[in-house]
Amino acid sequence: MGLKLAEVVPWGRSLAEYRRMFDLTEADLLGSLLDCGGGPASFNAELTQQGYSVISCDPLYQFSPAEIAERIAATCDQILQGVEANLQNYVWQDIQSPAHLGEVRMVAMTEFLADFPEGLREGRYQPIALPCLPFAPQQFDLALCSHLLFTYSDHLSGEFHLAAIEEMGRVAQEVRIFPLLNISGEVSPLLAPVLKELQHSGYQTEICPVAYEFQRGGDRMLRVRKPV
Repeated sequence: MGLKLAEVVPWGRSLAEYRRMFDLTEADLLGSLLDCGGGPASFNAELTQQGYSVISCDPLYQFSPAEIAERIAATCDQILQGVEANLQNYVWQDIQSPAHLGEVRMVAMTEFLADFPEGLREGRYQPIALPCLPFAPQQFDLALCSHLLFTYSDHLSGEFHLAAIEEMGRVAQEVRIFPLLNISGEVSPLLAPVLKELQHSGYQTEICPVAYEFQRGGDRMLRVRKPV
């Protein structure tokens, strides 16, 4: 895949956060789920423990648990220092401080690491990168993408965004993307042109408020449905 581990900044979120970021209902969780760019989130581990069905895709999964754990340890302080330097860009409510953020993320990533070897053997974690997914059309009820599209607008082109969303729309009945801000905390400059192209191609798009806001102003997700 050409991905170097030194290029990765792993940062994982929990099932509770996914529920709020994507406004996931019990009916949503009962369907077949695809988590694109899942990274070291505990979403898959927690859902599997509760008897739900989910596949997570990320090129990070080509590396061993030890390698991923080492990279988490190498980058965690760097991430928290960046947050500390930009406190005003975050909503300190459920997460109360940078130190608390580190604790919350490490709990999620530790749970991921414990589940990863078994999940890899079971095919629940697959080392696959957008925008090419090896799944059948409409194989999933719902595809999720957290903190990848729009977040990294400075690194991923508009063409990549469109290809990734269309590919997720090929394999799932509905796509949800969160957040719609770039890493600097501004609405992604790619959002408007990507929406325009999707709508021109017949996709149904909707920007929805969600009951989650950590990055200030980051309380919206994008829902996309295939042309009928």
